Amino acid sequence: MQRQLTFKHTDSGLAGQFDAMASPCEVLIDSTDPELAQRVAETVAQEAWRIEGTFSRYRNDNIVYRINNANGEPVEVDGETAQLLDFAQQAYQISDGAFDLTSGVLRRAWKFDGSDRLPAQSQIDSLLQVVGWEKLHWQSPTLRLQPGMEIDFGGIGKEYAVDRAAALVLELTDTPVLINFGGDLFATAPPAGQPHWLVGVESIGGLQSAMIQLQRGGLATSGDARRFLLKKGKRYPHVLNPRTGWPVMGAPRSVTVAASTCIEAGLLATLAMLEGQEAEAFLAAQEVLQWVQR
Repeated sequence: MQRQLTFKHTDSGLAGQFDAMASPCEVLIDSTDPELAQRVAETVAQEAWRIEGTFSRYRNDNIVYRINNANGEPVEVDGETAQLLDFAQQAYQISDGAFDLTSGVLRRAWKFDGSDRLPAQSQIDSLLQVVGWEKLHWQSPTLRLQPGMEIDFGGIGKEYAVDRAAALVLELTDTPVLINFGGDLFATAPPAGQPHWLVGVESIGGLQSAMIQLQRGGLATSGDARRFLLKKGKRYPHVLNPRTGWPVMGAPRSVTVAASTCIEAGLLATLAMLEGQEAEAFLAAQEVLQWVQR
C-alpha cells in the first residue's frame, strides 16, 4: 500500500492529509511554521499507519492474526494489545454484552451493501456459536479463544489511533492541533485567539449540518448512513446486536458524542446506537455533548 502525506494551507495554518484505516485523515496545525507542521503531521501519520498495521484483521503478520489463528491455544500478547483487551472487556461488561469485539465474525452473514439480501437464520445461529466475550479466557497477558472465534479491533481501532496520535503530538508541541481520522477527532487545544474549533457533522436526509464547538478532547460518530440493507421498505442498519446476530432496530441514523478521549466518545456513540429507541435517554444520562439524527 502506497503511503503518501501531503500538505495544504488552511485558514488556521497548515494541514497534513493522508489515508489510513480505510479513511481520509487530516491533521490541522494552528501554525504557519512549515517545519513544525511537517514534524507534527509525520508523527500523526506514522502512528496511524503503525496502529493500522498492528491491529488490522486484513494482515497475516500481526498480533490479531496470531490470536485469530491460534486454534484454541493460548497467546501471550504485548502490553499495548493487553490494554485494548482490558478496555474491550470493560466495554462488554458495562454494556451487558452489547459491545463485543468477538462479534466481527457476523460480517460473514451480513453484507450491508444497500441491497435486500438478508441472511438465513440458520447462518446467523451457526456464527453465534463463536460469538461471546464470555466464551474466551483473558488473563493478562494471556488470551485464549475457542476454536473458530475471532477478535476484531475495528470497533475501537480508529478512535484509539486518534488518541495515541494526539498523545504524541502533545509531547512535541503545545501548538493547537486538530486530528481527524475519518470523522473521529481529537483537539489538543483551541486555535489561537478562538474559544474552540468548529467541527461540521455530516447531515443525513437533507437535514441542516451541525457545527459542534470542540475546545479539546475527543469527538466520534456512529451511524448507518452508508451501510444498511433495505427490504420491503424496512431498513436494516449495520449496527448488530451480538446476542441475537441481528441489526439493532429503531436506533438513530447517526450519533455524535464529545468526550475527554476519542475512544470514550466512540464507545458512547456506539452504545447509544445499541440502545435503539432509547439512545437519547442513554446519552442524556451520560451528560455529554451529543448530536443525534433520526
